[in-house]
Amino acid sequence: MSLYDDIRIEGVAWSGGRALKRMAAAMVPPLFGACGALLLGFAALFVDLRPVWSAESPVTITSPNEARSGALLLKTGDGYTEATRLGIDVDVTVSGPTARARVTQIFRNESKDWVEATYVYPLPEGGAVDTLKMVVGDRVVVGEIKERQQARVIYEQAKRSGHKAALTEQQRPNIFTNAVANIGPGETVLVQIEYQEPVHQSGDTFSLRVPLVVGPRYNPAPVVQSVDLRSDGGGWGAATTDPVPDRDKIAAPVLDPADHAPVNPTQITVRLQAGFPLGEVKSSFHAVNMEAPNASTRIVRLAEGAVPADRDFELTWKAAPGKTPSVGLFREHVGDSDYMLAFVTPPALSEAEQKPRPREVVFVIDNSGSMGGTSIAQAKASLIYALGRLQPNDRFNVIRFDNTMSLLFPDCVPADAEHLDRARSFVGALEAQGGTEMVPAMQAALHDGGVSDNSYVRQVVFLTDGAIGNEQQLFDTIAAMRGRSRVFMVGIGSAPNTFLMTRAAELGRGTFTHIGSVDQVEERMRGLFAKLENPAVTGLSVTFSDAKADLTPAILPDVYRGEPLVLAAKLGQLKGDMEIKGKVGDRPWSVKLPLASAAEGKGLSKLWARRKIADAEVARTVGKATPDAADKTILALALEHHLVTRLTSLVAVDATPSRPDGEPLKLADLPLNLPAGWDFAKVFGEQPKPLAPPSERRADASDGHVQLGLRKHPPVVAPASPIVLPKTATDAELKLLAGAALLMLALMMMVIPRRRLAVR
Repeated sequence: MSLYDDIRIEGVAWSGGRALKRMAAAMVPPLFGACGALLLGFAALFVDLRPVWSAESPVTITSPNEARSGALLLKTGDGYTEATRLGIDVDVTVSGPTARARVTQIFRNESKDWVEATYVYPLPEGGAVDTLKMVVGDRVVVGEIKERQQARVIYEQAKRSGHKAALTEQQRPNIFTNAVANIGPGETVLVQIEYQEPVHQSGDTFSLRVPLVVGPRYNPAPVVQSVDLRSDGGGWGAATTDPVPDRDKIAAPVLDPADHAPVNPTQITVRLQAGFPLGEVKSSFHAVNMEAPNASTRIVRLAEGAVPADRDFELTWKAAPGKTPSVGLFREHVGDSDYMLAFVTPPALSEAEQKPRPREVVFVIDNSGSMGGTSIAQAKASLIYALGRLQPNDRFNVIRFDNTMSLLFPDCVPADAEHLDRARSFVGALEAQGGTEMVPAMQAALHDGGVSDNSYVRQVVFLTDGAIGNEQQLFDTIAAMRGRSRVFMVGIGSAPNTFLMTRAAELGRGTFTHIGSVDQVEERMRGLFAKLENPAVTGLSVTFSDAKADLTPAILPDVYRGEPLVLAAKLGQLKGDMEIKGKVGDRPWSVKLPLASAAEGKGLSKLWARRKIADAEVARTVGKATPDAADKTILALALEHHLVTRLTSLVAVDATPSRPDGEPLKLADLPLNLPAGWDFAKVFGEQPKPLAPPSERRADASDGHVQLGLRKHPPVVAPASPIVLPKTATDAELKLLAGAALLMLALMMMVIPRRRLAVR
């Protein structure tokens, strides 16, 4: 078993010495030994014994057309040379209610310089990142969890002293960065992270999402406040506040697809062990191949091998007919504690039992530049479908926003034919352009004129890709203004900001729905309206008969039709019952679960800790915990459970120095693809073509305009190719020695028979 097998990096192609030995055994039968050995000797001089993606020295290329897939080129005196390359391998195992994912990032330095590679990448917003491994040659270095500043200090010291080091930091719950220092010319370093996440369920559908690209974020400009200084020297100075103080941490160069083929080729394998007989299993946005070892298991791989990291991967599955579970209860024992994860889907009322109330619905649609391309078409189709679902006794309004905002009507109006026709015309005329000032639009939607008799159910349906960096401002707005409104977020496009969507829906006591293609509009919007048109399960409470439990979420949410209530708890002892009570419409509902009947689960302690951390963040936002108290809770949980958070990071340092003294270290800020379906010109603005085509631009915003950072590289036109895993050592000398030895052997075998013939 090789080093790479030990860390379970799978599904990749290799070439090497073992294959050569097998070839030799087949090619050198007794009757043709001399010829076979001669051929093998020549083959050894020219056949590469290394892994496919490796080189003894940096590659010099005479033209961009000679570049390999996934490469960026830098201009040199001798032509072009490849810059740092990145390949990604994702392996996910679904075990009932949870998923364990392993993401391997392969950094290959094709330049002649020592480099530090930095990469911005997405992960599921509910994922608990707990493992970092760095592979250098034959060595595996396991990362340690540290407070964020301490981890940064350790990394910087290692970088300065020439040691290879890796640092994993969280910038948002769904945006992470990896930095890898001191990658030598021609070297490859593997960085592997692992995370645990819960499986999502809605109705009879279970799903798993693997985010693959961070879309460019719109970051509002800093606000500068100043007053005149008084002559006595006691005047006020200037104060600056920035809604996105870490804007550089969540931004990355973005390639213009008109000038570059996609980079960062990615392979995905999902081992689905549902725990019940499976019905339909499908991939929403990627072609896949499936194996079915048994009724409850599927092994899913991308049909095309490696694909560009330019859209999220989504896998959905359903139980076989009549087999959909409505209750799930799982346990894990870690240390001195038991951890529990429960899924309970309340019953839906029949049509005769429902007492529908008239609704006041405010639709908000994002028509900013990031919605250009297919996203605006999806959003408009979704909103027009939603307008058609309104009833005559409902009221509604439509708000559109980019870096400006407008309301269709001054206030909500009856959902009659005249007003609906005006709304359809208004929506149909929208075009994507400008920045993404989301907060003013949310404020306008939550502004409640107040129906005097409170007879209307007030709902806000917010359609956006969520491509902003000032998420906290939006959360603060919802917490302060939500009143009686409920906020339903609809994520649009191939790579929505799911952290923003889920947290905004949680704070707004609503739900999050994702629409990734026009084909999904009717199905997903129908599911959303099943929630909007039916009463939620409210007044939920949980009690334990014989156990003391630390339950999360701390504030139980309302549950909508077809959605399960998902609870995690830490218990001193798993015994007795857990009882859940609430109201379905106006009717009381309860269910009792015997804790001793829980099935074994995996990673539940990590999920409990991650959700407790999210509870602390929400408590901080809604003012139920001070910032210091929330931070203290988050830090303690993160250190105890070895999790990456905004306050903790994982750092790994190789003990063997590598970069020689005096050799400079250059930064390689690895670029991202533009998310599929996005329009580059709409996001970054129309730009005059420079003499050297731009390869990447960095998005930011000031005064409502997108600012561009330009880096000039020639375009890469090669298609994507499969990922193959490298090693840092090379074997040129071994190859030459083996070839020379086999040639000598071949010559001896040819000469000796001739001498025997001459003697005879």
